[in-house]
Amino acid sequence: MNHVLFTPLTNLTVLLLISLSLFACTANSPLPEPTITPEPDDGRITYEEMVVGYSQIGAESNWRTGNTASIKETAVALGVELIFADGQQRQENQIRAIRSFIAQQVDVIGVSPVVEDGWESVFQEAKDAGIPIILVDRRANVSPDLYTTHLGSDFVEEGRNAARVMVDLLGGQGNVVELTGTVGSAPAIDRYAGFREIIQDHPEIIILASASGDFTRARGEEVMGDLLQLYGEKIDAVYAHNDDMAIGAIKAIEAYGLRPGQDIKIVSIDAIRDAFQAMIDGKLNATIECNPLLGPQFFDLALKVVNSEPIPKWIPSEEGIFFPENAAELLPARRY
Repeated sequence: MNHVLFTPLTNLTVLLLISLSLFACTANSPLPEPTITPEPDDGRITYEEMVVGYSQIGAESNWRTGNTASIKETAVALGVELIFADGQQRQENQIRAIRSFIAQQVDVIGVSPVVEDGWESVFQEAKDAGIPIILVDRRANVSPDLYTTHLGSDFVEEGRNAARVMVDLLGGQGNVVELTGTVGSAPAIDRYAGFREIIQDHPEIIILASASGDFTRARGEEVMGDLLQLYGEKIDAVYAHNDDMAIGAIKAIEAYGLRPGQDIKIVSIDAIRDAFQAMIDGKLNATIECNPLLGPQFFDLALKVVNSEPIPKWIPSEEGIFFPENAAELLPARRY
């Protein structure tokens, strides 16, 4: 039998050959992928996963246009899937839209009700489907358990503020005509009531007439024209439930041959850009703010609702009062 003698040198050579062989195999093989531990999923829904149905009243005013833009732009910025429906100021269109949202199984429904009454059935349908409702801007006259929260202004306080300004403008005495909003709508009801809360303490201020201008410029101009035919120069002031009706009234006053803002004082609500321009032009005496830029707050609330976070039943907006003295300075920064 032949025997092979392994010397220390031979052993070293073998080890070197084995090492080179292993290196060659490793060099020609891909390195293993690093193990990435996924972040823990806490089960929360994100903006990108959320589907929201939104039933808007329509586009009756510049305020509403700004409100719609805020909702749509915020949805895009956050990556929310938004299904938007314009009700064209008809309740039946809004109800139809809400039922469509229910059928599509959205995560949450936002709605600005055109009027207060008549929502119980469709809101109950949403509740039965497990879809929460957020009221935006306006209230609905329903049981509190049929909606989750209301994001919007204190319309009564807006009416009070308008009355306080009016009292100062008139020196506590004079004749006022009122242009109200859509009959049966929350802002029309509350701005009417809030104004009278303050005016009742000033018996020398008389409300000659109150008529609906439906929150539009065209109707505001038409109704103001009718009131001028009835009362003429007896009218000392106009209280308009929104700026668009006030701007319509300005046209009617000028057509009648009087000077808006001087012969007839005007106080309105919303604080849209055109109201600031009217104040700069000396035709509007004050505007009470009603903030339409509710998109960021609405979607923040919607996310909290779908993730079962506690929220207040009513979240009022922060708003101010504006006068001609600072209108020119503030106008460039107004977004609506």
